[in-house]
Amino acid sequence: MPTAETNGIEICYESFGRREDAPLLLVMGLGSQMVLWDEDFCGALVERGHYVVRYDNRDVGLSTKFEQAGAPNVLELMQNAQSGGPLEAPYLLDDMADDAAGLLDALELPSAHVVGASMGGMIAQTLAIRHPERVQSLTSIMSSTGNPELPPARPEAMAVLMRKRATDREGAIEAAVEAQKVIGSSGFPFDEARVRERAARQYDRCFHPEGLARQLAAIVASGSRVAALGGVRAPTLVIHGDADPLVPIDGGRDTAQAIPGAELLVIEGMGHDLPRQAWPRVVDAIAEHARKATPGA
Repeated sequence: MPTAETNGIEICYESFGRREDAPLLLVMGLGSQMVLWDEDFCGALVERGHYVVRYDNRDVGLSTKFEQAGAPNVLELMQNAQSGGPLEAPYLLDDMADDAAGLLDALELPSAHVVGASMGGMIAQTLAIRHPERVQSLTSIMSSTGNPELPPARPEAMAVLMRKRATDREGAIEAAVEAQKVIGSSGFPFDEARVRERAARQYDRCFHPEGLARQLAAIVASGSRVAALGGVRAPTLVIHGDADPLVPIDGGRDTAQAIPGAELLVIEGMGHDLPRQAWPRVVDAIAEHARKATPGA
């Protein structure tokens, strides 16, 4: 896998399609590697005229790890966020957005259509705030604004997020299956074999659960983006499932309300994942949104 030096770290990435086609950057979520943007999903976007780039965020996959920063106390951070206490983290979403901008620099891409899922949506939003000239269009999927007034995750979904991480391959795979049963799409068939295959692939590629805690700390410490999102001018599409127990649909609605002119697409029965049966609708929406945002299209 190629890597790019950017923002003082190395980012592992992969591209699909023709360089001369419209660039589209995929940003993955909390503790998740770029391979969770399935090759077939990327291929569907290529078929719609895009040069697709996916990458590992810092602290996950084959990108730079921040082991020297140690493990943050995420529970204490969450309590401080509610009480107005100090919010310190090894890095912030700002830094992760700068990683994305630096990757575009390394690939000599002046700008791109940017699509982020979950934490990736937060990074994509932050990229549009900090580097507006780099974002041709923004698609934020199953994400939120950091608004502390929004409803929290359901208790069972939060329990999945905060539980102790597995330490071996079998445990990691079983944990992924159990997590997906809780946060996945209740309105679509549960494909356990696919969940197991994806979990095994992530484990074999790079098992680094410590990074998840630092990424979660970055989310908490970064606070609300509501006010800053009011200045985003990139054409924005928000996609959210109405059955998401981890980031309730209120987060998607708040994102669409915060960004001027944003469109909201609600997918019935979708939880905190991208079920294959929903791909045609999601891919078509992303591609059409990008087309409309392209001058002369």
